[in-house]
Order: sequence, then structure tokens, then C-alpha cells
Amino acid sequence: MGLNDSVLKLLQLPPIEPVTRELAGQRTQIFDAFRNKYVALTPEEWVRQHVLAFLNTHLGYPKNKIAVEVALKVNGLSKRADIVVYSSSMEPWMLIECKAAEVMINQAVFDQAARYNLTMRVPFLVVTNGLRLLAARIDVEAGSIHPLKNLPTFGEV
Repeated sequence: MGLNDSVLKLLQLPPIEPVTRELAGQRTQIFDAFRNKYVALTPEEWVRQHVLAFLNTHLGYPKNKIAVEVALKVNGLSKRADIVVYSSSMEPWMLIECKAAEVMINQAVFDQAARYNLTMRVPFLVVTNGLRLLAARIDVEAGSIHPLKNLPTFGEV
């Protein structure tokens, strides 16, 4: 496949069977079944594709309840949330921020997702680099954060 090992890190998520292609003079691309198109295979995209597959295949989230790179405004600036999961009634329910495996998952990364959530106001916030995953239930009204050991399944929505 000619894929760079620095991109295709072994993650702490179930393995995926990526569909990739090589275009002359361009970075390798991976097919994103959620956006229904090929996208550049970056280290962050590698993590995102694993998370998407995990949500759909292992936690039962239907594809039509998951959106990728959702545009939002934060303090007047245009940003994009990596993954937004919607409830059965199509309300934003979970926001997931993906980072490359080399990026440390720390308070600053969680704070970035929390800033995005000022706009989205979802009850579940997740940050991951594919090696570490931090998830929390957010009580927006009370202003409290409750760490989670596992992500909820779609049945728990």
C-alpha cells in the first residue's frame, strides 16, 4: 500500500480495514464512509476513522446519527468539531475531538473540546488520540463534569 508507518500507528481501538488509494503527487487517501469520500490520510484522520468504526460497529451508533467535521462558531471564530453524535431526535448528543496518536491527551485538549461545547451544549464530551480516551458526562445547567470509564452505547442514548 505504500502507507507510512508513522501515520498508521497501532491504536487502543479495534482494528479497521481501511480502503485507501494513492494519487500521483498527493498524500495517501482513506475512504471515509461517513462523509462518503476520500480524504487525506493524516495521523489525526487515522484516529478519526478508528473512532467512527468503533462508534458504529461496536457501540451501535447508526451512520445517520454521526457527523464528521461539523462547522461551528466559537467566540466568533469558525471551527470544526471532529465528530458529533446525534440522539434519536437528532439533537447533538456527543462531541468527540480526535488528535494524532503523538498528541498528548491532557487538560488543554479537553479544554478545546469544552470550548466547542459552549456552542454545542452536548451532554457527552470525548477526547482521544487513539491510545488514550477521556470521556465525561457534562451537566451544562449545573456546570459539572463527571468522568466516564466507558462510552455509552447507542441503546443508552
